[in-house]
Amino acid sequence: MKIIFDCERMKHPYTGLSEYCSQLGKALQSTAADNEVAFYVPPGYKNYFGHNSRYHIYSSIHKIFPLRVRQTDVWHTNSQRPLIKSGYGMKRIITIHDLNFLYEKPSQAKIKKYLKAFQGNIDRADAVITISGYAKTDIVNHLRLNGKPVFVVYNGCNVREFPGYDRPVYRPEAPFLFSLGTVLPKKNFHVLPCLIRNNDYELIIAGKGSDKYARQIMEKAAEYRVADRVRLIGPVSDKDKYWYLKNCTAFLFPSIAEGFGIPPVEAMHFGKPVFLSALTSLPETGGRYAYYFNDFDPESMRETFESGMDHYIKTRPEAMIIQHAGRFSWEKSAKACWDIYKSALL
Repeated sequence: MKIIFDCERMKHPYTGLSEYCSQLGKALQSTAADNEVAFYVPPGYKNYFGHNSRYHIYSSIHKIFPLRVRQTDVWHTNSQRPLIKSGYGMKRIITIHDLNFLYEKPSQAKIKKYLKAFQGNIDRADAVITISGYAKTDIVNHLRLNGKPVFVVYNGCNVREFPGYDRPVYRPEAPFLFSLGTVLPKKNFHVLPCLIRNNDYELIIAGKGSDKYARQIMEKAAEYRVADRVRLIGPVSDKDKYWYLKNCTAFLFPSIAEGFGIPPVEAMHFGKPVFLSALTSLPETGGRYAYYFNDFDPESMRETFESGMDHYIKTRPEAMIIQHAGRFSWEKSAKACWDIYKSALL
């Protein structure tokens, strides 16, 4: 079986979609057995998956003049953008990561536009993959599948470790709480500064994003008089991410629009206490090994955090948290995808 794995979204580094394409692509390659993987990549990424792989280079002109490929059985698209028409009778699989735009308070016109685009993708696809049961429910409720199957394939989590690395881009002066993600309103980071009021913690938030939203976070920090202990450090290297995850006191992730949520699993890999929003897919990700903010009232959040930390210190559940994180591997994800590709050809 020959597949093309669409990695066009890797043109936006330091994003969840880029990481998804990178990690799942590598895992598909390592689990290919007698199958063959080719990669559809943006310019500059040829040979990213090794010199022995086949590559097709993305161009915006493919939106008008489709890329034509022969002797390929399955094209797997991994983005929310419209599917590029391509190939001669090959099967088409699309991963729909989430319908988060439904919860980001866009205009009804935008919601209608986005749903129409997604519907067009489903109409052209032979099967749909999504990354959580929560996302599958949204897809079933808001789009017409017309009998096409939807498969849940959880994301994996491979944390690169750098033992001995001790040169973070910013070194906190006190015990710190850590959060990681694209700095946009849907990540809900502005609710976090209340957690370091009346204690000595620093709050470190890593990730690229919106300057406007970053200012909103710092305004909220000023409101609680903790702005001197809140640091927005921008996108970080794998080495820095490793250092912050390994050394933080706790990991915070209050997102209100999440298809899966890899950062909490990365923190759980180190046995850390993670505090998550009870919304969207995050209860699937954290399971019974995480603590949950049921609302974002400051007093309620502080109570959840303090009681969670007390429970963590008393019960020492690190081993169980690490074991839970181990459930999510890209190798498992890749093997599930290979099964889906095969089923599409039956």
